[in-house]
Amino acid sequence: MAQGGPYDDPTLPTLPGGALSLVEGLEDYTPVIPDPVLENILARSGLSPQDPRVTRLISVAAQKFVADIAYNALQHCKMRGGGKDQKKNSKDKKYTMTTEDLSMALGEQGVNVKKPPYYTN
Repeated sequence: MAQGGPYDDPTLPTLPGGALSLVEGLEDYTPVIPDPVLENILARSGLSPQDPRVTRLISVAAQKFVADIAYNALQHCKMRGGGKDQKKNSKDKKYTMTTEDLSMALGEQGVNVKKPPYYTN
């Protein structure tokens, strides 16, 4: 590790090889949510981090949260048998997730979703 670099702060958590945990690769990582979009969302929420690595870390956490919800919704879809065979000989299936699948997955993460009274289906 080069002396005088941006990661030479002794208070930052490090791994056994001297590498920083969590923040080392964030400068080179391109998140799904662009930095200006997330900075705007954070500013509207009253948070304006000075370190761009904090913004990237929040972006990675949001991406993980959405990926977990999508994965759980897919699992609910599979459990209820929401897949249709694409070909009779193929193992590939297409799944149709419903709002119930998404609601159940969000409920597992602590987000309560209710259909409006005018919703029909």
